[in-house]
Amino acid sequence: MEQLTDLKAILHSKRANIYYLEKCRVMQKDGRVLYLTEAKDENLYWNIPIANTTVILLGTGTSITQAAMRMLASAGVLVGFCGGGGSPLFSGSEIEWLNPQSEYRPTDYVQGWLSFWFDEAKRLSVAKTFQHARITYIKRIWDKDRELKAENFFSDDSQLSIALDSYTDHIDTAQKVGDLLQREALMTKQLYRYAAKATGQDGFSRDHQATDLANGFLNHGNYLAYGLAATTLWVLGIPHGFAVMHGKTRRGALVFDIADLIKDAIVLPWAFVCAKEKMTEQEFRQQILQKFTDHKALDFMFEQVKQQAMRGDWL
Repeated sequence: MEQLTDLKAILHSKRANIYYLEKCRVMQKDGRVLYLTEAKDENLYWNIPIANTTVILLGTGTSITQAAMRMLASAGVLVGFCGGGGSPLFSGSEIEWLNPQSEYRPTDYVQGWLSFWFDEAKRLSVAKTFQHARITYIKRIWDKDRELKAENFFSDDSQLSIALDSYTDHIDTAQKVGDLLQREALMTKQLYRYAAKATGQDGFSRDHQATDLANGFLNHGNYLAYGLAATTLWVLGIPHGFAVMHGKTRRGALVFDIADLIKDAIVLPWAFVCAKEKMTEQEFRQQILQKFTDHKALDFMFEQVKQQAMRGDWL
């Protein structure tokens, strides 16, 4: 029991690592989780510090042993099988993330969440709060990130301010979730246009199936954000199906709601910057994960979800 406690000593909101692995075998050896790569003349073992890891994405050519999965579950690490470059997610079940099971997670957050979820007006209120937090986070991150400013991303740019302020006004006047989704789609297109112009990629068009670097990096970075969101919900014990904005019939919809809190602020601009610099997937991933850490993205997700779950203004 002591070993399990030690593996969870670092709070998930403070953990630093997300791994994407390909062409390797993940195993347990001497009480540690390792991944084995086969070089031309030798096999190399690399340690995974699971107590400081939130998510592991297993890409093409990977396998994992039962013993390794047991240790990852003990440390509360989410595991997902995915295609090359970190997307899309695959699983043998309808739920794509393999959650480490625990019957001893807190119950107050899921009970608080369900206390409002069956009321459509209350779900809309939470969705609006998340969207306001999303806009605030964009402004805050773009205002203080010097590297983004060096790449021509400015929080006080008139074009950006008009797009964000217009969306903020429509958040408050939305009568239903569909209204929010429509305005959110328009705002995101404006952000793509702004980022493309800032990085000299004016002909950009968002296409999840496209093979250009910007679209590929957006897909890749979004899946990393989904991993953080899924971790947040697992730790707090809130099922992924109880979404407030994305479709209620989509099983992982709440993951998308929570990931949206940080995607535009971090993933979107750096996907364009890294595409302009013609970085490799690994270089892009390292950049995104560093920015997640620098801007405390996981902390922000936890803070927002906990606040909404424990709202006391429903009476």
